[in-house]
Amino acid sequence: MPNRPAFLLGIGIMAVSAYAAIAALAWPLKTALFPLVISIPLFVLATIEVVSLWVSGARFSTTKDFQRPPAEVPGTVAALRSLAAAGWILGFFAAILLFGFLVAVPVFLLAYLRFQARESWLFSIVFTAVVWAVFWGLFDYALHLPFASGMLF
Repeated sequence: MPNRPAFLLGIGIMAVSAYAAIAALAWPLKTALFPLVISIPLFVLATIEVVSLWVSGARFSTTKDFQRPPAEVPGTVAALRSLAAAGWILGFFAAILLFGFLVAVPVFLLAYLRFQARESWLFSIVFTAVVWAVFWGLFDYALHLPFASGMLF
């Protein structure tokens, strides 16, 4: 019997991506392009995973799905780390809502790299600039995807 959680997750991903691809086929090409580019490869990769799990029948006992933190990490430290991660995620969502994607992505990335990951200012600024240039160049300039400008703009 294959690894049941991974197998069921693969089946679920196949179903969702198949639905997204089928639904997008009814849309105009410009609208359907993004969902199709994501859902078709996702369906293929999930199918490969499900088939390989089924054929091998292997139980992957070395996976570490949803395990408790190691005993060396006190529960309060693990809880604080979880709260910090949740805070960063909520902060990113708030930045998107207030400023829009084109401003929130570089601001969040710079803040996260510098203050949470403790990277140098030089690395944080250069990495943020490259990521923002790729993000803007692909989604705004090349694909002309309309991003909401945010509540403050």
